[in-house]
Amino acid sequence: MSSFAGFRFPPGVITVAVRWYLRYGLSYRDIEELLAERDIEVDHVTVYRWVQRFTPLLIDAALPALLW
Repeated sequence: MSSFAGFRFPPGVITVAVRWYLRYGLSYRDIEELLAERDIEVDHVTVYRWVQRFTPLLIDAALPALLW
């Protein structure tokens, strides 16, 4: 079963939001504004929850590539 099952937004939106937060050090409200500019209405608290939920998964996915 997908880690993204049950979420309202597509995996691509969630992944991009979490990557922006981790890579660029943006605030949750900054990411909320960036997504709103792309007609994606999401609350900054939702972005926070995504970061908490998906950061470990992104780290696990990136580790094998970093170990080469």
